[in-house]
Amino acid sequence: MIDDLEYNTEREHLIIPEYGRHLQKMINYAKAIPEKEERNKVAKAIISVMGNLQPHLRDVPDFQHKLWDQLFIMANFDLDVDSPYEKPSREELQSRPEPLEYPQNHPKYRFYGNNIKTMIDVANTWEDGDLKEALIYTIANHMKKCFLNWNKDTVEDDVIFGHLYELSGGKINLRESDEDLSDSTSLMRSKKKFSSGGKKSHHKKSNSNSNRNRKRY
Repeated sequence: MIDDLEYNTEREHLIIPEYGRHLQKMINYAKAIPEKEERNKVAKAIISVMGNLQPHLRDVPDFQHKLWDQLFIMANFDLDVDSPYEKPSREELQSRPEPLEYPQNHPKYRFYGNNIKTMIDVANTWEDGDLKEALIYTIANHMKKCFLNWNKDTVEDDVIFGHLYELSGGKINLRESDEDLSDSTSLMRSKKKFSSGGKKSHHKKSNSNSNRNRKRY
């Protein structure tokens, strides 16, 4: 009796294990049927069983098309039946997708990020006025915060103005401006408040939960 034991390592490899070994045996049986009409009947029965095993696929567009593709894949593309859809090919399944074209941006000041350059380019398209000036100073303050995240030490406004002038192609010049940017300590303090605010609110929430079941007289 022990000699008749069959281990999974000795069995046939399952191409799509989610359907189980019994469905794979049904497909192998369909491949061995000599009459094509009978194979078509068995193939449709297998598709019906596959649909019952995967009910969540019923909401997927082209549900039947996907089941027929999986049937041919599990048959190792060696099942001669009439499919209502175009049969998939082994070459199409094994083909590799085209490599994605990632943007190869190599900014000079990487600690600012690519979004800063995009914001600067947008600011250059605006007409001169209060809105553009407010946007420029908002960008400059954000650049200062990014600089402080990269270098924890303080930074002079002239350094930020110089970088802004360079990144804007000389179109934004704040180096002769009398207005100062936000103080370094206030920028770092606002960051600490934001990070500690979540802990404080979580603590309050835990207190409210602890008082919920307290008896009231």
